[in-house]
Amino acid sequence: MTPPVGCDEAVRRLWEFLDGGLDERDHRRVEEHLAWCLRCCGEVAFARELRGLLRTRTGITLPDEARNRMERFIDELGEETEERSCP
Repeated sequence: MTPPVGCDEAVRRLWEFLDGGLDERDHRRVEEHLAWCLRCCGEVAFARELRGLLRTRTGITLPDEARNRMERFIDELGEETEERSCP
C-alpha cells in the first residue's frame, strides 16, 4: 500500500494536480488526502477560483508588483504548510 500524502506534499503538488500533471498513483494519493483534509480542500477551492478568474481575464497583463505579491503569498503558504500537519 502507498503511504498517504500529508498537507505539505498535497499543497506542494496542488498545481500539478489541477493541471492533470501527476501520474495516476500520485493523483489518487493527493485526491485521497483532499477527501478528508478540510484545510487543503480550501487551498484547492482557492486555486480553482483563482484559475477561473485568470482564465476570464485573458489579454490582461498582470503587473510585476501583483505577480511578485502572488508569488510571495504562494511561497509563504508553502512554508506554513511545512510547519503544520493535518488535523
